[in-house]
Formats: sequence, structure tokens, C-alpha cells
Amino acid sequence: MARRFSAPYQTEPVSSLATWARNLAVFAVVTVVVSVIIVRFDFLEMKPALATFFGGLAIAGLSILFGLAGFAAIWQNGSRGMARILLAFLIDGAILAYPAYQALLYRKLPHIYDITTDPIDPPRFEALSRLRTGDGTNTAVYAGLYSAEQQRQFYPDIEPIELEIPVDRAYAIARQLVIKRKWTVIDEREPQPPRRMGRIEAVARTPIMGFREDVSIRVVPDGDDSRVDIRSASRYFDSDLGSNAARVTKFIDDLNTAAEADALKPAKKTPVAPPPKAPAKTVKK
Repeated sequence: MARRFSAPYQTEPVSSLATWARNLAVFAVVTVVVSVIIVRFDFLEMKPALATFFGGLAIAGLSILFGLAGFAAIWQNGSRGMARILLAFLIDGAILAYPAYQALLYRKLPHIYDITTDPIDPPRFEALSRLRTGDGTNTAVYAGLYSAEQQRQFYPDIEPIELEIPVDRAYAIARQLVIKRKWTVIDEREPQPPRRMGRIEAVARTPIMGFREDVSIRVVPDGDDSRVDIRSASRYFDSDLGSNAARVTKFIDDLNTAAEADALKPAKKTPVAPPPKAPAKTVKK
């Protein structure tokens, strides 16, 4: 019975608009994935890669328009293709959801790209300065007073990290956190007070697109304790959408937690050698 009732519907032609909506959605997925691969593996310069990415988003938007037109056509003439339209909408929604969220962050968050725990004397990019050159790349010099004021307003909890552990232990813990996060270490120098401060320069990547964001960590003694400062700056764009602040905040929390655990470790006791035995007395008979 079901086959007989559905037979007239099965003879109706498939809406060409529905087919175009589905095909454009699939093509949009391929374009976006290719653009992400281009950025992550440096196959092309940043501008062509971004042009490919936004082209994929535009194709997804065009697919939605075709789908709406196909829906209206199916409603009027009873042709088939609703499943293809729904599939296209599902794919387009998955593609456009994250960029839409990022656009919302762009309107909400300050347009800064350089975050540091010490805006007065931020950790420098020395080895990384050679990588921050070229067309469209942000300079290695700190962004300045405007960035510091915006950071203070939106991220007031980002401050220097004061640790109650020696400087060599602070450096070792900071380095362990860098390795754990799989940041690419470009340069590292252990602290040698009072001649040299500790420094780690590394490159972090954003989760999806893999944009490079440079990190510099400075470790200096503070009496018997230590102080750690960190700077994280995007290599491209005038706004980081909060990624650098999130990275610095998480690093501060993890470093404080690890330092507290290290300070609570019992000190290793140096084994005390037993006193030498006195020579046996010879008793004369």
C-alpha cells in the first residue's frame, strides 16, 4: 500500500534548485577544508589561503539561497528534492556556525592582538622577530599604550606571576608547560643570575585554522623567589578574538598550580654517614 500511495510522488522530477543547493554545499566543504590545510601546512601565502576560506563561506551562503528557492519551488509544484535541501542546510550550518561565532567575538572584544603580563616592560621577541616580517605581518615591537589600556579594561586579571620557588625551578616548570602544550620552541636560555635571565620563545597555533601566535616567557629571580612574565601576540590580523588572553590566562593558572605543588614537595634529606667505628681496644693480659 505504501508503495502504491508513494508512486505518484516518485514519478515527479527532482528540483534542479535542490540539486544545486546540495552540490554547492559539498563544494563549500571541500573549499573550506582545502583552505585550512593550506594555512596549517604553509602551502600558500596567507592572503590566497584566506581568499579560499572566505570563498568557501560565500559558496555556503549561495547554497542556502538555492535551497530556499528550491523549497519554494517544491512547495508550489510538488517536485522532489526536499531531502537534498535539508542536507545542504545541515552542511551549510556546520560550515557557517564557527565563523558566525568568531564574527560575534570580533564585535564584542577589543581589537588588540598583543597580550602581556608586563605592559611596561614586556618580554621581547628576539629570535621570533625574524619570523614577524613580510607583508601583513604584525611587528615584533609591543603594540603600545592603547593595547595596554584595552587589556587592563577587558582582561584585568592578567598580571605578573610571583612564585615562591627558586628561579631555576620556575624556569623548569614553565618549560615543562610549554612542552606539554606542544608549542614549537624557537629559542630557550636557562637563567644564570645575576648575569642572565631565563627566556623561552615559542610558537603556538590556533585550534582550527592553525594561525601562528608567538609567545615569549621571561623568568627572573626575586630575592629567593622568582617572577615570570609572558607575552603572547598574533602574527597576523589586528584582532586576536581573545585567543592570546585565553592562552596567557590558562598558562598563569597552570604555572601557579604547578609551582604550589612543587613548593609542597618535601625536601630530599641528605643521607648522614654513620660515624666511624672506634678501633677495638686490645686488652693486655
